[in-house]
Amino acid sequence: MKRYFDYYRSAMKLSVLEQWQYPVANYFYMVGMIAEPVIYLVVWSAVANQQGGMVGGYTPGAFAAYYIVWTLVRNMNITFTPYGWEHRIRNGRLSTSLMRPIHPLNWDIAYFMGWKVVVIFLWLPLAFGLSLVFKPELNPTLLEGVVFFFAIWLAFLVRTLMLFLLGMVTFWTTRVSALFELFFAAELILSGRLVPLALMPVWVQELAWFFPFRWTFGFPIEALIGQMSTGDLFIGLGMQLVWILFGVLVVNIVWKFAVRRFSAVGG
Repeated sequence: MKRYFDYYRSAMKLSVLEQWQYPVANYFYMVGMIAEPVIYLVVWSAVANQQGGMVGGYTPGAFAAYYIVWTLVRNMNITFTPYGWEHRIRNGRLSTSLMRPIHPLNWDIAYFMGWKVVVIFLWLPLAFGLSLVFKPELNPTLLEGVVFFFAIWLAFLVRTLMLFLLGMVTFWTTRVSALFELFFAAELILSGRLVPLALMPVWVQELAWFFPFRWTFGFPIEALIGQMSTGDLFIGLGMQLVWILFGVLVVNIVWKFAVRRFSAVGG
């Protein structure tokens, strides 16, 4: 256990130091990601105003809160992309990872956890600026704040495991773009990224319960903006833990078969 602790601490420290060397690049990257939620926010605020000030339980202020928190959750969701697996294998980086006495998944988790620390600091002034412009209705309780803190980190772990599992498909075939696009399209609809799930048809909301997407995106946001009961907050955390356990189990099983097909190339 101590070697894992030391490994995670070193990898996170390396990531923080590396990312702080490029604060402007990181900042422009985050600013570029604001366009998407701002468009959603403006559109849905206009719809709410035309519907008499509210649609699906959301006022313009509630939409502002949803999409401002959205920007943090979206950045917390970013992890190693499955598209990067081809590059990882072709350039021999996976060969290097296999030489280490620790599963490569641990590097992906630890390195991106360190990056998240930088992301949170950079996000604060952006959130302040967006709040001045859009006036969000955000008054979380202490419990909602605590649940949100754990939910965004658990969401990161769930999405890391899902994308790691998806990336391992490249051990069997290099024609994976269609599968990846299908995954991200389903995520866009069932996660709450495109629109709060409360505004989706009932059957979509029910379907979302059986996929990990909702628990990586919509749940952390709704937990903070006060759209959930106390019971639902703990159910949401429980669902995240279930998906993490499921992800760890399946990743370990698939990894045993996948790594047997690996042929080292590159440096």
